Amino acid sequence: MSSITQPTTPCHLPAGTDEEIVLGVDTHKDVHAAAVISVLGVALDGRTFATTTEGYRQLVAWARSFGTPHRAGVECTGSYGAALTRHLRAEGIEVTEVNQPDKAARRRHGKTDAIDAEAAARAVLSGRATATAKASDGPVEALRLLKLAKGSAIKARTQAINQLKSVLVCADAALRESLAGLSNPHLFKRCAELDDSHDAGPAGTARHVLKLLAGRIRHLTQEINDLGKRIAAGVAAQVPDLLDVRGVGPDSAAALLISAGDNPQRLASEASFAAMCGTSPVKASSGKTQRRRLNRGGDRQANAALYRIVLSRLRWDGRTQDYLRRRLTEGKTRREIIRCLKRYVAREIYRLIAPTRTTASHPEPSGTAT
Repeated sequence: MSSITQPTTPCHLPAGTDEEIVLGVDTHKDVHAAAVISVLGVALDGRTFATTTEGYRQLVAWARSFGTPHRAGVECTGSYGAALTRHLRAEGIEVTEVNQPDKAARRRHGKTDAIDAEAAARAVLSGRATATAKASDGPVEALRLLKLAKGSAIKARTQAINQLKSVLVCADAALRESLAGLSNPHLFKRCAELDDSHDAGPAGTARHVLKLLAGRIRHLTQEINDLGKRIAAGVAAQVPDLLDVRGVGPDSAAALLISAGDNPQRLASEASFAAMCGTSPVKASSGKTQRRRLNRGGDRQANAALYRIVLSRLRWDGRTQDYLRRRLTEGKTRREIIRCLKRYVAREIYRLIAPTRTTASHPEPSGTAT
C-alpha cells in the first residue's frame, strides 16, 4: 500500500536544511498516521503509511524530506507500534512512548488519526512525554513470547481438566466407580488407557471423549514443562543471579524482566522501576490529612510477581517474618506491610536487572505504606 496524503498543505523547510523536526505517529493494525512538526511547533505535514517494511521506509524518508528527525513520539509501542519502533531505532531515531490524549483534550480538539499523530509529536516537543519506549528486539522479548505461550497452555489444560471431570460426573455408574478416588495424574493416565472401540452409544462416546481429553491434558502438560525449562534457561542467561533471590522463581523473574524490557537502562532509578510495577504509593493528601493510597497503575503482571515473592518470603524467610511482627506491633495492617515489602523487593530486583544504575542504600523496606 502506498502512502496516502492527508488533505493538508505540506509546509516544507528550505531545501538542504538540517533543521531538527519531531515525528509523531498514531499507530493502528494496517496503517499508521504520521505527522511532523518543527522545533518551534509549526505543523509541517501529515500522512498515513502502511504497516509494512516498505511503508516504514517511506515514513522515514518522508519525515527526512522536512529535516532531521532525532525524536519520535509513538503510541502503543508495545503492540501496534512495536515493529515501527524497532525500525525507527535502527534508523537512529529516539522513540518516546506517548499515551493517548486525555478526554478533555479530545473534547476541545476533536478526534482523528491526524490530530492524534500531531498530538504525539507535540507531547515529545513539550516534554510531556518522556518515557523511553521499551525495546523488544532481544532475549527479553523471547521470554515474553515463551511466557505468553505457557500462559495459554496452562489455561487450555485447566479447561480440559474441568471438561474431563464434567464428562466423568455424567458417565455411567460402572465407569465412574472404576475411576473414583484417583488422584489427578492417575485419573488422567487411566482415562488415556480406556478402550473406546466397542460401544458407539453414550457410554462408548463418553470413554472416547475421556480418552481424547486425557491425551490433550498430557500433551499440554509436556508443552508447559518444555516452556518452563526454556523460560528458566532464558532468565538464567539474561540475569544469572535473579533466580538466586529468595522467593523468585522462573515465572516471576520472567514477568519482572519483561516489565523492564530489553533496555532496562531506560529506567532512571529504582523508584521508576517500582512505579512501573505499581508498588510506589501515590500521595493522596488534602488539608490536614496526610496519606498515601494504593497505586493501581503500572504493570499488573509484574505487580503480581512481586506479590508472589512476598508471600513466599512471609512463609519461609525468617527476616521477613520478623519484619512482619515488628510492623504489626507498630499498628500497621498486614495489607500495608505487604505493600511495603513489595516496594523493598522491587528495589532489590532493580539492582540486579539494571546494575549499571547507582541507587541509594536502604537497609529495610520503606514504611510509607498506604
